[in-house]
Amino acid sequence: MHQTNSLRAVDLNLLVILDALLRERHLSRAAGRLHMSQPAVSHALARLRHLLQDPLLLRGKGGFQPTARALALAQPLAEALQSVRSVLGGAVFDAGSSQRTFRVAMSDYGAALVLPELLQRLRREAPGIDLAVSYASRSAMLSGLQDGELDLALGVFAQRPAQLLSETLFEEQFMCVFDAAMLAPGAQLTLDAYLARPHMLVASNDGGMAAEVDAALAALGKARRIAVRLPHWTVAPALLMGTDLVLTVAQRALQPGMPGLALQAPPFAIAPFAFELVRHQRTEGDAGIAWLRTAIAGAVRQT
Repeated sequence: MHQTNSLRAVDLNLLVILDALLRERHLSRAAGRLHMSQPAVSHALARLRHLLQDPLLLRGKGGFQPTARALALAQPLAEALQSVRSVLGGAVFDAGSSQRTFRVAMSDYGAALVLPELLQRLRREAPGIDLAVSYASRSAMLSGLQDGELDLALGVFAQRPAQLLSETLFEEQFMCVFDAAMLAPGAQLTLDAYLARPHMLVASNDGGMAAEVDAALAALGKARRIAVRLPHWTVAPALLMGTDLVLTVAQRALQPGMPGLALQAPPFAIAPFAFELVRHQRTEGDAGIAWLRTAIAGAVRQT
């Protein structure tokens, strides 16, 4: 009876506000997410601190830093609120009237493939939905899903925790790109020539898709020299011009008809890889995330 009375004394709206604060770690961003004023969210935080007898969020550089108690609450709170939403809303999700924000992580490779079609659909069918896109390494994406900081992650994941569910959006293969003037007309880039040249790598800190290339070379007892490392794909092709650099990259990342650049299949076998959409199993009954997954799959089919 004591536990029931204690629960009745709690304004459950406070838990929604705490969830937003833990996700955003910033007062004004949380207020925007909740469509509330900043003073109202600040007042709710004061009530939460009193209720839970903990500071919860401490001011730091660029926003709030959660206390140990707040970090321990984050995941069970997110799961509890999702369960409540499922009970109240069932499997119904009206994209046309939804005011929800989805948090999705992907590389610029994934963004180039998915976002053009996806954003058009969102603006056409779901103008009230906001999309917060972030970029991170593979490991950081998986951690974000586990911690409840992300709703979905798109990428290439060799391994993932059991509680994360995945679906393959498409199979991808690699191509080599280089300045066409650096090879005689009609000639092919041989394995010896490939290894003799310096290479450009577009990858995050954990190697990204380039890990598959280096693993294939290692299986042959070979290795390449990475002369240039870049974090983003956007400028990479233009930087190849006038150099002897070779870029080995996913085929769908390449734009057709790039002037002055030659494209060739790698001179050694690299297994195709799956580009996946990953989510946490706690979202299995979330009709909104199910809708977004379908929208993303449809966007990929259009590319």
